[in-house]
Amino acid sequence: MQLLDLDLSATYTYADYLKLATEERLELINGEIFRMGHSPNRMHQKIAVCITSKLFRFLENKTCEVYSAPFRVRLSGSEKDEDVITVLQPDICVVCDISKLDDKGCLGAPDIVVEILSPGNNRKELKNKFEVYEECGVKEYWIIHPSEKTFMKYTLDNEGKYVPSHLLTEGDEVTTPVLPGFVLDLEEVFKD
Repeated sequence: MQLLDLDLSATYTYADYLKLATEERLELINGEIFRMGHSPNRMHQKIAVCITSKLFRFLENKTCEVYSAPFRVRLSGSEKDEDVITVLQPDICVVCDISKLDDKGCLGAPDIVVEILSPGNNRKELKNKFEVYEECGVKEYWIIHPSEKTFMKYTLDNEGKYVPSHLLTEGDEVTTPVLPGFVLDLEEVFKD
């Protein structure tokens, strides 16, 4: 199946997604196919490597694991590909329940998802993904805006709703109850 053959107004599953013969990076949100756009720019990649490496070093000899894109997160309670209607490729994710990991990626909500905004994807990141991550129980959703050098953290409360942090920027530090003891210095993250 080619991407051009698809009716982009139809609803698709992960089973359909796997049949696509394309090199284009795609995500599936509630059955709707989204193009991931162009390759990330240099600053996006620099930030992703910085955060991933800090998380990797912190998580050594701990039960949680960190993964960076391309890494598929299937947000579903079902292991059947034909039942999964949301497949995302976050820039970075932390998974503390390793039973969610398989050869295809992660089945279920990671504990932390990090998305680094790129030109053209802000609506998808800020609305569509926000809603699905909240609904599926991702404990923390971090959104980084490279050109503005800002960081927002949304934390899931006891009622299953995201509570925003204040806007963080260079000079601030990020901590998380998901990973006690972890500190991310935004001065280092945004250094160019």
